[in-house]
Amino acid sequence: MRLRNQPWAAPLIAANPDEILTRPDNMPGKWQERFAKNQPLYLEVGSGKGAFITEMAQQHPDRNFLALEIQESAIGYILRKQVALKLPNLQLILGDGADLTTYFAPGEVTGVFLNFSDPWPKTRHEKRRLTYKTFLAQYRAILKAAGVLQFKTDNRGLFEYSLVSMNNFGMQFDLVSVDVHNDARLPDNVETEYEHKFSEKGGAIYQLTARFTDPGAAQLH
Repeated sequence: MRLRNQPWAAPLIAANPDEILTRPDNMPGKWQERFAKNQPLYLEVGSGKGAFITEMAQQHPDRNFLALEIQESAIGYILRKQVALKLPNLQLILGDGADLTTYFAPGEVTGVFLNFSDPWPKTRHEKRRLTYKTFLAQYRAILKAAGVLQFKTDNRGLFEYSLVSMNNFGMQFDLVSVDVHNDARLPDNVETEYEHKFSEKGGAIYQLTARFTDPGAAQLH
């Protein structure tokens, strides 16, 4: 969902270079330098206003997190939270999810989160879906052998498409849920802003966790 332009976002971004990067193409292999500690690195592609990624960073101080957003206004909202919270294990990126292999070195990332991505329902827009095969190839390139991809959506059509796309790509599913909020396997579900509003109205949330079947892949820690 495209947000209304917020004129305060650009000045805030310019004033906080220690919290956010606008030239991530200079960073492959160097992301750990942006954090207080060298820890497993997790990336959310399309972070919205940041409720999920900031909560994850607070719950998991032993992991480093990156929030990637293409919309300046959206990343501005996350940055406002980070300026207040000063989480040492969270960094922000203003960038494009289609350029991950220019932002990260091979095997640099431990886990990728895709939360409520644009479904692009028209067939002619299939290549824009974040679970299309070209995006899957990018995730495989930047993830460690044990790396996991977690995908969550309220759109059943996109969920079914993603299952087929990942299966055709040879991925292995660790979890498939068609009702996250009533699934006993997911007691620690962290919500996005959109998810909270949608589920309060009774809508079902779908989630899958999958990994690439590279030789010697181990369980994600």
